[in-house]
Amino acid sequence: MSVAKSEPVTLVEVGPRDGFQGIGPFIPTETKIDFLKRLAAAGLERIEAGSFVSPTALPQLRDVGAIVAACREIPGLKPQFLVPNARYGATAIEAGAEVLVFVVSVSEAHNRSNVRRHPSESVGECARLIAARPAGVEVRVDVATAFDCPFTGRVAESDVLDLLDRLVAVAPDAELCLCDTTGKATPDHVAALFAAARERFPEKDRWAFHAHDTYGLGLANIHAAWRVGVTIFDAAFAGLGGCPFAPGATGNVATEDVVWMFRQMGVETGVDLDALLSVARDGALLPGGTPGGRIRDALGDRGSPTCGA
Repeated sequence: MSVAKSEPVTLVEVGPRDGFQGIGPFIPTETKIDFLKRLAAAGLERIEAGSFVSPTALPQLRDVGAIVAACREIPGLKPQFLVPNARYGATAIEAGAEVLVFVVSVSEAHNRSNVRRHPSESVGECARLIAARPAGVEVRVDVATAFDCPFTGRVAESDVLDLLDRLVAVAPDAELCLCDTTGKATPDHVAALFAAARERFPEKDRWAFHAHDTYGLGLANIHAAWRVGVTIFDAAFAGLGGCPFAPGATGNVATEDVVWMFRQMGVETGVDLDALLSVARDGALLPGGTPGGRIRDALGDRGSPTCGA
């Protein structure tokens, strides 16, 4: 199933979580909140603002409680927070989080590296989280290493579909996001996997794609997912990011690049590109960050490129 060109897409800004988590120097909480305010003002309503995880594992995100509180004061913002298990999910809910992102890897090796569990154990954690959540709390499931594992290589389509079988059974109303954790996916692989997943679960209408740009294919992969009907895409301003538990994986696709591509295609994102570029340029200057993306440099300070050739 393809998507109509006129149908808008939804961008989920993951820079304040995925983009920040691997940066060594601690980013002051006030700076993080300012980025959240500016991203929301640029039109990004869905922002992954932090993680409820061990502060020892990810010290950059140790101020997540303050971030949750600050998000309540930002008009129009719908923040989401990543959790690795039911216990941290309960902590997030107690802190006031209303949208949780539960993460589980298809690859056993990566799931053990990331959350210290077999994928089947993580499915059980997801079921407990779903059963215990109060009314009004939404859950999204990020399916990591859906295409490739940094430890074992390409992931079989059948393994992804088998895990989705179990996840749909325990979280039937959850949004499902297939994640290219290492950035090694190619457009044909992305299109084929999403087509297979959508055929397997025709009742699911909320599919998302989380791309990394390690090999420069992030935008092409997003376009491939869009061509087969996916309309929700993760991206990080300034192309920040990279999974600390996936050796060699670099940053996410830059949000400004995704906005520019869809704008050129006539597809609405609801994002003010000029305002976003201002935030992205500041994000690229964060000490310890590794920015990516092309549009910041291509557009420069003029708003549009010029060429004599």
